[in-house]
Formats: sequence, structure tokens, C-alpha cells
Amino acid sequence: MTDAASTSSYNLKDLIGATALRSLASVFAESAPGFQRKRFLAVATEGLEPLSIMQRVHRVAEALHAALPGSFAAKLDAVVTAAPHTGGAFVNMGLCDFVASYGLHDPAASLKALKRMTAHGTAEFAIRPFLRQDLAGTLKTMTRWTTDRDEHVRRLASEGCRPRLPWSFRLDALVADPAPLAAILQALRADDSLYVRRSVANNLNDITKDHADWVFAHVAGWDLADERSAWIVKHALRSRIKQGDARALKLIGASEGALAVVEGLAIEPARVAIGGEVEIAFELRSTADTTQRLVVDYAVHYVKKNGRASPKVFKLKTVELEAGASTPIRIRRALRNFTTRTHYAGTHAIEVMVNGQKLAGGAFELLIE
Repeated sequence: MTDAASTSSYNLKDLIGATALRSLASVFAESAPGFQRKRFLAVATEGLEPLSIMQRVHRVAEALHAALPGSFAAKLDAVVTAAPHTGGAFVNMGLCDFVASYGLHDPAASLKALKRMTAHGTAEFAIRPFLRQDLAGTLKTMTRWTTDRDEHVRRLASEGCRPRLPWSFRLDALVADPAPLAAILQALRADDSLYVRRSVANNLNDITKDHADWVFAHVAGWDLADERSAWIVKHALRSRIKQGDARALKLIGASEGALAVVEGLAIEPARVAIGGEVEIAFELRSTADTTQRLVVDYAVHYVKKNGRASPKVFKLKTVELEAGASTPIRIRRALRNFTTRTHYAGTHAIEVMVNGQKLAGGAFELLIE
């Protein structure tokens, strides 16, 4: 995730708009005696329009604190009780943010609450202030969660402690030394849930940005004959695979280097307006004497606001090519503005990469009306 409520077919921030806030107020008015509905809506909606989605998440927490009666323990009970009934993941993140904002003084009760609430609106952001306050103690609790029957709780154990979780602050202690994460990652290395495995892979991928050697050492003892563990490793090392790292390619069974050529690369249309798409098509031919496993990616060099270009690598496919064999590859790329990317006019270079090696390139012109 990234905190970007920018131009799109809708604004992400509108998921916590006036309608959602009124609905949330109704839930609390019914379930929490003494809840001050008018006070909640006054605090929640004041100056709401310019706020981003994550700022609105925090505003929900502030409004709940202002409108719920009693001690923190009483308010926490009301928030936990309401969580299954609010019907919106981002709104529920506001409930989790209440715990992070006002419950640091009582980590035992707060972490217990986040464990219960995470299935209704992820607590991955809310748990991070507790990690920053007491890394060892919070990780000890999260390690116990790795054996929970609920996949949402197991996923929180991994996702919440990612060193570089998008939309949140970095956990500097774990960026500097990921060793405290070993027990959690090891416990979840063959989880049955894809939801959990994807989180474990993302956690490891975060770590590769600062400590790739640590990641390679950590997964060295994993049983990669287990498809669950193999999936995690492949996705965890995706950045290293795109770079052609020989260790990463070996772990996923790909050939080191690429004895292959790209023929007939076509990027069409040559000029395309925003909202359209380009098709990238080519033939990949092996020049090796033996069968190769080849990881095929492509990079789009997106023009930035300042006119410079920045590459973004996308996965295409992994192919087994016998000696001298070839295979056609074709992909369409949409050119629409999203919450995470705004396009700018100009020449966008395309590169085809095989096992991290750049084998061919071209370009298209993007027009912004």
C-alpha cells in the first residue's frame, strides 16, 4: 500500500466519507451505551475533505476517543464489540488505530484487542507503534500468534512486523537487524494459507533490500520440495530474480544467465493516449544446447513529473525451453491513472529481460490530452 488518494476513477479516501461515518456512528450508538453520536460526527467530519485515507483512519480514532464514555478499558471493550459490525475494512482500520493511539500504556489488553479485530479490518498498521515501543515483547506475542487457527491472526504476525511496510513508518531496528524476525518467518514458512504466505514473502522481500545475504541464509534450510515454501521463496526473491541474482535463480530452479534471444519485438501502437493500452509481443528463442528454465520480465521506464524516466519491472512468465526451441510471448499493459501511479506524457522505453539480462528494447509515446 501507499498513501495516495490521487486521481483515479474514484478517490480511495471516500471509503471513509460522510456516509460511512454516519453508518459507523449508528453501530456505536446501538452497541455502546452513552456513546455521543453528535460529538463523534462533529469530530470525524470537521475538515474532512482534504484528508487522505490514512489521515481519515486516524480521524476515526480521534472521534471515537472523544465520543465514547468511560476509561480506556471501557472504550476498548466498546471498540472490540463493534468491530464485527461496521462492514468496512478501512473504517475498521480506524478502530484499530484507536487502540494504537490510546492504548500504548496497556499493551497486554491492546494486543489482545488487535488480535480479535484484525479479521474485520487489518491491524497491521496499528501494531507497529507497539513494536516501536517494545520490540522484543511485542514480537514475543506475535510469535505465539503464528500457531493461531485464524489465518488473519497468523498473517498479522508476519505483516505487522515488515521492516518497510507501505503506508507506515519503517521499523528502524528491524531494518538494521532482521534477526528478531527469524522465529516468525520460520514458523510460517509452509503455512497452508496463501494470504499468510504472501505476507511472509513480502516480509522477506523487504529484508532483501537491506540484508539479502541474511535472507539467503535464512531460507537455505527450507524444504523447497514443499510447494508452499517454494512459493514463498520465489515471491520473496522477486526483486533479486529481476536483477539476475545467481543465488535467487538457483533457488527457483532457473538457469544462471540466459542463452536466448528475443526476436521480432513489437510494441503497438507506437503512440497511445492515456486510458489506452500497449501490446508487447515477441518470440523467445533458446540458443543453448540443453533445456533451460528462463524467467521472463519486462520493464517500463515511466516518465515522471520532472521529465525523467524511472523503470518499473513487471513479471511475465517462467518458461522451460528445450535446446533451440522458441515460444511466443504477448502481454497487454494498461495506461490508466491509479491511486499508486500518475502517468505523464513522453517516450516510455520498454526492456525485455530474461533471467535479469536485458535482451531487447523498444519504446512507445504516451499522449496526455
